[in-house]
Amino acid sequence: MVWTLPTALVFIGLALMLCGMAIWGHFSPPVARRGFLRIETDRGDRLYIGLISAAVVLAGWIAVTDLSMWLALACALLVTIVIGIWG
Repeated sequence: MVWTLPTALVFIGLALMLCGMAIWGHFSPPVARRGFLRIETDRGDRLYIGLISAAVVLAGWIAVTDLSMWLALACALLVTIVIGIWG
C-alpha cells in the first residue's frame, strides 16, 4: 500500500473518530436502542456498521460505475449518517 496524503488522512480521521467516541462515551455513556436495523445497538455499534456500510458502498461503486468518486463519497457519507442517526 502506498502511503499518500489521502491514505494518511483516512487513517488520521478514523483515529480521531475513535478518540472522539471514547471521550464522548466517558462523559455520556452510550444507551442501547433499536432502530431500523432491528437489533439493539449503541452509538459505537452504529458507527462501526456505518463505516463497514460506507466501505461496501465505495467498493460497489468502483465495481459498477465509472462515475466520480466524489459522488460515491457523498453516498457513503449519507449511508453512514442515516445508520448513525436512525439505525
